[in-house]
Amino acid sequence: MVSTATGRGRPTIRDVAAAAGVSRGTVSRVINGGHWVSPEAREAVERAIADTGYRANQHARSLATGRSNSLAFLLTEPQDMLFADPNFAILLRGAAEALARRGMTLVLLVAGTPTERENAAAYVADGHVDGVLLISTHADDPLLADLVARGIPTVSCGLPLGFTGEVASVSVDEIGGARTMVRHLRSTGRRRVAMVAGPLDTPGGRYRLDGYRDELGADFDERYVVHGDYTVESGAAAMEELLARAPDLDAVFAASDTMAAGAIATLRKHGRRVPDDVAVGGFDDAGLAATLDPPLTTMHQPFDLISAEMVGLLLDVIAGAPHKSVTMPASLVVRTSA
Repeated sequence: MVSTATGRGRPTIRDVAAAAGVSRGTVSRVINGGHWVSPEAREAVERAIADTGYRANQHARSLATGRSNSLAFLLTEPQDMLFADPNFAILLRGAAEALARRGMTLVLLVAGTPTERENAAAYVADGHVDGVLLISTHADDPLLADLVARGIPTVSCGLPLGFTGEVASVSVDEIGGARTMVRHLRSTGRRRVAMVAGPLDTPGGRYRLDGYRDELGADFDERYVVHGDYTVESGAAAMEELLARAPDLDAVFAASDTMAAGAIATLRKHGRRVPDDVAVGGFDDAGLAATLDPPLTTMHQPFDLISAEMVGLLLDVIAGAPHKSVTMPASLVVRTSA
């Protein structure tokens, strides 16, 4: 596409500035991360970039700034989880879109084994990316400790257990969301509410269990809690154990939609009707929930907002801003499972 200002040649920052009605300095700030630019000016510049067909000379910019103009989407789970858990794909897409709007690149790194973690840490430390969007953190994760020790700009998806004062984060209100779900289940007349909780070394596993416990108060009973690992299979196995421990349960809150799917399958195998005999609630609402039979009542996480906020927060950290934690609300989506 030709420049709208010159009518020939490759569009320049000057052309973008003229089309947007702003200074070249404002255009430069938007291109380099959008720091200290009003939302209106950012929108005008992004529209002008699209209209003029401007593309930054990334090689020249990297030489001038010492930056790669790319970020890493670092998943600390086995590779198959990238495809098995729909949450990760939605976060990946949202982060890629947020960076594309800034003319930046997203690099996918999967580090589910010790060797993969070492390779990922070395890759990041060598300057191939400017910072890390850390997905699915675990307590005492050696990779997170390594990133912190190396001073790598990092933003965690979910509170980084053990590093909350050292690493910026964007998370959903785990405790409040869990309390809302348990409150909803009880409002339908259910009195024996069980939980398929996540791993305690993850923020979702720890804090959603805390919310469940807090909402039940004096009615909390440890027998009604079994842990899974966010997979369908673990949800099915947990439901088997719960039925053996407490056959009189009349509701189940699963800490993820995937585990809820497994729980529903087990209930059906045992002749328990959902929701007539047992109500089931989940957490995430990443697409799977609406496709289940029956459609799943769940807590909606705003994954698109979470990923966009993570990108913006990481670019701020790279620019020297102090670490901060952002918490977003989860909202109840009522379908027919509860």
